[in-house]
Amino acid sequence: MLPIARGIYCGLANLTRSGRVSIHTASIFRCKAEASADEKDGEATEGDSSTSSGPDPKDRTTVIPVETSMRYMKSSAYKQTYGKDPVWTQYRRNHKGMYAPRKTRKMCIRQNRISTGNPCPICRDEYLVLDYRNTELLEQFISPHSGEVLSYSKTGLCQKSHLQLRVAVQQARDSGYLTYDVPFREYDYSEYYGQEHKQKA
Repeated sequence: MLPIARGIYCGLANLTRSGRVSIHTASIFRCKAEASADEKDGEATEGDSSTSSGPDPKDRTTVIPVETSMRYMKSSAYKQTYGKDPVWTQYRRNHKGMYAPRKTRKMCIRQNRISTGNPCPICRDEYLVLDYRNTELLEQFISPHSGEVLSYSKTGLCQKSHLQLRVAVQQARDSGYLTYDVPFREYDYSEYYGQEHKQKA
């Protein structure tokens, strides 16, 4: 059994070594191609600089106004991306192990750039702006049964976006953009009026 195990181990080691070499050479060729592209870009004039590869998808320096976000929610691009489902239904969290941690990450955007490979449903789409006027987006994160804001463990929002969501929902309710039911409370009036009120009733 020992020679067989040695043969398997040596074969696997050779495969991983050859894989590492191929990955290494591929990365070298990629670096050379990027360096040559940078040299060509440096030699090009300023008028040709507009023909670059395009905007950086992780850049979040531009501020999207709320009106643009509200128009985006009614556009065909939004319907093609999300359909009729809420924006968080297709999102899946990446985590180590079998069970997800209790809390989501603190934030997805650091120094105006997306700092993670799998940002939350709000941070990944820059046209989804959490504002008290954007009620169509806020209603997707409110439970239709209880009227409470859904937990971040269900929606997958980062802690910063979840806090912004709660603030926007409260502002929308205070301003009258969102309706909500006041909880009914029953009081035991004998604590206030004593036993005489019970006898009269």
